[in-house]
Amino acid sequence: MKVLITGGTGFIGSHTVVSLQEQGFEVVIVDNLSNSDSAVLNRIAKITGKESYFYCEDICNRDALKNIFSEHQDIVAVIHFAAFKAVGESVEQPLKYYHNNITGLVSLLEEMKSARIPNIIFSSSATVYGQPENLPATEDSPVLPATSPYGNTKQINEQILRDFLLVNQDLKGISLRYFNPIGAHPGGLIGELPIGTPNNLMPFITQTAIGKHAELKVFGNDYNTPDGTAIRDYIHVVDLAEAHVVAMNALLNNSLKENYSVFNLGTGNGFSVLEVIQSFEKTTGVKLPYRIVERRPGDVEQIYASTKLANEVLGWKAKYSLDDMTLSAWNWEKRLSEQHFSYDDKV
Repeated sequence: MKVLITGGTGFIGSHTVVSLQEQGFEVVIVDNLSNSDSAVLNRIAKITGKESYFYCEDICNRDALKNIFSEHQDIVAVIHFAAFKAVGESVEQPLKYYHNNITGLVSLLEEMKSARIPNIIFSSSATVYGQPENLPATEDSPVLPATSPYGNTKQINEQILRDFLLVNQDLKGISLRYFNPIGAHPGGLIGELPIGTPNNLMPFITQTAIGKHAELKVFGNDYNTPDGTAIRDYIHVVDLAEAHVVAMNALLNNSLKENYSVFNLGTGNGFSVLEVIQSFEKTTGVKLPYRIVERRPGDVEQIYASTKLANEVLGWKAKYSLDDMTLSAWNWEKRLSEQHFSYDDKV
């Protein structure tokens, strides 16, 4: 069976391509390479021994989507990752995020309907919860006002998908609310490598440890948490990728009661920024230089997931520990450095 993945050369997308191909799916990737590189396609092929169909296109371009769906009329589902995702940047450039993230989903749904593609998995986020009043956050937790335009686009897109499926009962969809994906594939061939200065914690940690940055900035130590730094639910990217395969099979097997479902994807454990640093230093033996700075606009104090619904309904549960995550991320960074393994080997 053939699956289309938007944003498939990105961090989570590339790992999901691997998981899908390992389970026998054919994959069509659409990515405009705004925050990734086509060289990852070769890396995926080295891992799985399989090639992907690739289109360097923007999903806001409906004509491009129409042509792709026309060329691949046997696509059974779409996994939609493609979106701008930096919280801080979204605060500074809100219109960029509203245009890209919302127009992209609308264009995709319109062309999926025309092409009669019946299944979609949407890459949502724990940011839809804002700062929850009660923890852990469940799928029934109130969707509070978002603390950033990025988070707001996820809330809006979930509502768009819900409304769309309400009047298109022959179609089915799942929103997967990710918490904080980190880590890298155990083979060391793919991992997180943002273009420019990282916005996420883990790549900034590994790049600082390898010497690309003088120090790591820790945004705030005056939160109401045990050590004063912000708390997140970190999940290994391989666990997250495998959850997409499980969710895909649930759609294809018609095992869900409703045609639209929402699931949290996390470990159910909250770790502070300093605890992530401590894990990294323990698993790698590398001392990390860091400095406390002011809080970053748009960040919430603490959030972690209840994963009971995904555990019970999908039969999925995260397997990897925080130490597994930090060590795999470091092994990926070392491979990039030691073997000059950069994104220069274009396809």
